[in-house]
Amino acid sequence: MDDNTVKRWRLVLGKETQDELEYTLTKEEAGIDRTLEALYNSEKKGGLGASSPNVSRWLGDIREYFPTSIVKVMQQDALKRLKLTSMLTEPEMLETIVPDIQLVANLMTLGKLIPEKTKATAREVIRKVVDQLIQKLAGPTQQAITGSLNRAARNRRPRHNEINWHETIRKNLKHYQPDYQTIIPEVRIGYGRKRKALKDVVLCIDQSGSMGTSVIYSGIFGSVMTSMPAVTTKMVVFDTSVADLTEELKDPVDLLFGVQLGGGTDIHKALSYCQQLVTRPLDTVLVLISDLYEGGNEIEMRKKVAQLVDTGVQVITLLALNDEGAPFYDHKNAEFFASLGIPVFACTPDQFPDLMATALNKQDIATWAAANDIKI
Repeated sequence: MDDNTVKRWRLVLGKETQDELEYTLTKEEAGIDRTLEALYNSEKKGGLGASSPNVSRWLGDIREYFPTSIVKVMQQDALKRLKLTSMLTEPEMLETIVPDIQLVANLMTLGKLIPEKTKATAREVIRKVVDQLIQKLAGPTQQAITGSLNRAARNRRPRHNEINWHETIRKNLKHYQPDYQTIIPEVRIGYGRKRKALKDVVLCIDQSGSMGTSVIYSGIFGSVMTSMPAVTTKMVVFDTSVADLTEELKDPVDLLFGVQLGGGTDIHKALSYCQQLVTRPLDTVLVLISDLYEGGNEIEMRKKVAQLVDTGVQVITLLALNDEGAPFYDHKNAEFFASLGIPVFACTPDQFPDLMATALNKQDIATWAAANDIKI
């Protein structure tokens, strides 16, 4: 093996192989070796211990030695392997952590256990992640949904202030009059009135521990959609109880602080509450984000979702809304939902805006899923 290969194996396998692998680490490589040893060989060496200075020093070291993407992985590994709750309950620790969506999920899981002295710092960490996500997702969401609803609301006899001039000009280019250097708008295209929302969206989100990142993304999308006058958006989260967080959608940070991850699941109770919010069934899209493991009354849950479909509500079930790969879910309940014509699948955040545009425009979700290589 060449020196680079020997070095990589030495760092992967740890100090126990230093006699078998003849390689002398540089000062920087020795620092990398110590950070890896503290985390991945902690059973033998005692890891970072409970000392805050040790943890703080280690957090600084990994940021020095590794790129941000690797730092985030090592932070999560430290929380899982070493149970370093001090990383999330000490403001000094939070200030040194690289913010990411998993970190926000962990803060939400701790919830009320976060001490008062740390809450301000925790909010800033969540705010950074939320701002990053909104910057990434707001534009595509608004463009996809607004474009879809505008097309749906298009009419051929618009009032003057309802005319879509761009589409009207494009449609009438064949009527261009060279002598007058103008277009005769034989066909006028406009948008319908938008004094009231064209569609209602209810996001019904399972806040059990396994759904952490899905809750975060749902909150972001809910906040974006609530700013769009063409859509009325409501957000409901549930475990064994139900909480309506619609009023918190204007500030996603407050919304996420209002979520308490963990606990059981009562989908029937959540769907019963959401049914009360539906005033225009034929213009309502209900997105249930859940792994469908029902801890309440499964028979009643099935009856309730069937009632919603029968009244004309468009129900979509997302088993996950994240980038974390194939989710675990209750296959029998998923099959029952599918038998009612409800599409059941997992969706990434990048796909969600186009999914909502397709649903709000009452296009076929199965066709959309097939075009996006999504298995329903």
